[in-house]
Amino acid sequence: MASDIVEKIHDMLERRADGAYGLHDVTQRQHALQSAWLAEQQGKSPALIAAALMHDIGHLVHDLGENPAAEGVDDRHEDLGHAWLAQYFGPEVTEPVRLHVAAKRYLCATEADYFGKLSPDSVLSLSLQGGPMSAGEVAAFEALPHHADAVQLRRYDEEAKIKDLETPPVAHFMTYVARCLKPAP
Repeated sequence: MASDIVEKIHDMLERRADGAYGLHDVTQRQHALQSAWLAEQQGKSPALIAAALMHDIGHLVHDLGENPAAEGVDDRHEDLGHAWLAQYFGPEVTEPVRLHVAAKRYLCATEADYFGKLSPDSVLSLSLQGGPMSAGEVAAFEALPHHADAVQLRRYDEEAKIKDLETPPVAHFMTYVARCLKPAP
């Protein structure tokens, strides 16, 4: 069973992630690999590396199109990805995935220069996702157990948009995914 889900994730990233990542010159696969590679290079936990690799899996599990925000749609990919991943992984992987959009809202509210770092499609999706957090939302977000990992994942998400950047292949990161699976019942 564990090998089946690892193979399924590997196949999704290899066979279904060729679409453009928003308005960027990278594919969904390249974005996922760059995110995971950044986490790995910084010596992060296997759970955060796996979360970085799979943070946008909601786009692959459900065919959400290449840029729903351009059509005025918040695709809620973070919730779709979380729901799918929660079948196989614990909160150390799934919560940063679920919270990575909220982390963008958080960073826009708490760091004066963060909004200026957003790509045009991230600015558009931010408006659909509720804009910067209010003070009350910031406090509630900071109280969540995995908020710090979500913020770090968000930073990888913003950085992982470099055209033609060489990264390890999908297979390289599957060991992290396998290590983080829930034990079989």
